[in-house]
Amino acid sequence: MRIATWNVNSVRTRAERVAAFLERTNIDVLCMQETKTADRTFPYATFEAAGYEVAHVGHNQWNGVAIASRVGLEDVRETFFRQPSFSKSGDAVQEARAVGAVCGGVEVWSLYVPNGREIGDPHYDYKLEFLYSLRESVKPAELQVFAGDFNIAPRDEDVWDINWFEGKTHVTEPERAAYQMLLESGLHEVRHEDRYSFWDYKAMRFQKNQGMLIDFLLVTDSLRTRVEDAWVDVEERQGKGASDHAPVIADFDTHDLDIDQVR
Repeated sequence: MRIATWNVNSVRTRAERVAAFLERTNIDVLCMQETKTADRTFPYATFEAAGYEVAHVGHNQWNGVAIASRVGLEDVRETFFRQPSFSKSGDAVQEARAVGAVCGGVEVWSLYVPNGREIGDPHYDYKLEFLYSLRESVKPAELQVFAGDFNIAPRDEDVWDINWFEGKTHVTEPERAAYQMLLESGLHEVRHEDRYSFWDYKAMRFQKNQGMLIDFLLVTDSLRTRVEDAWVDVEERQGKGASDHAPVIADFDTHDLDIDQVR
C-alpha cells in the first residue's frame, strides 16, 4: 500500500494537480491538510473520477483535512478522542484538523497540527494540548498511521538554519518534547533521505533550498516493520501553482495484513 501526506494549501485551487499527482505516483491513500474549504464545496467529483473515495472535514476557508482512498474508506471519524477546541476570545470552536478512517485494513489519520503562531500566544498552548491529546489515540499493537503537517521540526537538521529560528515556534523544546511523547507512546517516524518537505513562498526559500521537514508519517510498530521505501516528492513543489509543501510518500508491504489488528 502506498500512503502519502500532503498539505495541499487549498484543494479547490489544486484539485486537478492533486489528481494528476495521484495518477503519476500511483497513490493508494492520500492524507491532505489545509484543504481550505467547507464540506459542501470540496471537489469530490475530481477524486471520484480518479477512483477515490473521500472523507473530508472542513467548516470554512481555514484548515480542513481529508483522506482520499482507493482501497476502502470505513469507520470515518471527524475528531480524535479529547481533541481540543480553540478560541482566542468567546466560545471555543472544534477546528477541522483531524479525520480518520480504515483504509485497506489500516487505520489512517490525516492531521493538521496547529501552527502555534508565536511563543506565548494562546495558539501555542493549543498546539501542545492538541499533541498531548493525540497520544491517547495511539494503540501500539494495532495498524495505525498518523500522517500530516505536524508544524514541528524535531531535529536541528530539519531546518535550513537553526539560528534563524531562535525565538520562533516549530523548534522549541516544548514542541519537540510533545513530538517525542508521540514516539514514546508507540509511534515511529517513517524516515527517508530527503531533507525538507516545506519551503516558504517568501524570500525564494525553495530556490535557495531553505526548507523545513515538518510533514510526517508516524506509524505503529506493526507497520514500521512493513515500510519498504519512503521519500519526499520534491517535484510537486516546483512549477506554477505549487503548494508550499511537498508530498511525503511511503510504501508498505500489506499483502498479508491481520485485519484483527485493526480497531
